Order: sequence, then structure tokens, then C-alpha cells
Amino acid sequence: MAPQTESDPPKPRPGWLQVIAVGRNPRVTLIRIAVLVVVCFVLFHYVLLPAQVDGISMYPTYKNRSINLINQLAYVWHEPSRGDVVAVRAWAGKHMMLMKRIIGLPGETVAFDNGRVLINGQPLDEPYETQPSSWTLPPVKLGPTEYFVVGDNRTMSPRDHTFGTVDRSRIVGKMLL
Repeated sequence: MAPQTESDPPKPRPGWLQVIAVGRNPRVTLIRIAVLVVVCFVLFHYVLLPAQVDGISMYPTYKNRSINLINQLAYVWHEPSRGDVVAVRAWAGKHMMLMKRIIGLPGETVAFDNGRVLINGQPLDEPYETQPSSWTLPPVKLGPTEYFVVGDNRTMSPRDHTFGTVDRSRIVGKMLL
């Protein structure tokens, strides 16, 4: 076999190595990988946060131990609305968040009467609430930047359930279903 000269084309790589390892052009493949790494870092660090449900306060909407995503940009152009499931920053920053549903908006009065939610004295239609509740709680008047949040599983005793008013600044984002 004669040695390869400058005019001879380079020996082709095996087809499987060319397609699987580096593609047809290794430089383009490395650039694509670098761009993908940067996009994933930005996406999962600044836009979407993964969150694992720990507990049954949002059952049956979210199951215990399920993993969901929090859209941190959901409320950049508009404020949270009633019925949104949001992540609320707890006491330990972004590493500990509560997943709750917004039922009361700023300036409203929220009360529970024998399981029914009353907003400014009027019953709230909650199609996501599938199990009966017996909660009776006194009215709470919300401030100009406060929201009333509660979990969907209201068969639990109010003592065992974290709920109530949260300031807008503690709402991290909206849960993606």
C-alpha cells in the first residue's frame, strides 16, 4: 500500500463514529454543545425552577413526590390572578418553597364558612376543589400587596395546613402543569 500524498483525499472515518461521536463537522458540533449548555443553564437557573412536591396539601392536583416546574417569568408583565398555583418563598429562600393556590386578591376579604370560601361575603366557585371541607375561619382583610393562598387538600385540619396571607414579593412564580 502506497503512503498517502497531499493530493489524496483524507481517509474517511467509519460511518458510525462520524454520526454518533462528532457529526460531519466537529467544530459545528462543539459550538452546538456549548450553546446548548449555556441555554440550559440560563433556562433552568433564571426562568424555570424544578420543584418536588413534599406533602399532600395540594392533593389531588399535585401528587406527593411529583416533580414540577416553576415559571419565574410568569408575573413579569402581569400580576397573579385567582386560581393560579404559585410557588411562595418560605423562610429559607428559593431552596424551600410552598406550592399554594391563590384564592384572595389584594384588597379583598377572605373567610371560610363550613367549607365554603367567601370572598367579600360571596361564595367562591372552586372547580378544582373536589373533596368536601368543614373549615370555618374568621374573615381576613388583605392589604394592597397581599394575596391569600391555600392548598387544594382541605380535608386536612386547618392546624395541619400552611395557608394565609403572603406578600407579592414572596411569590416566586407560577407552577406549570
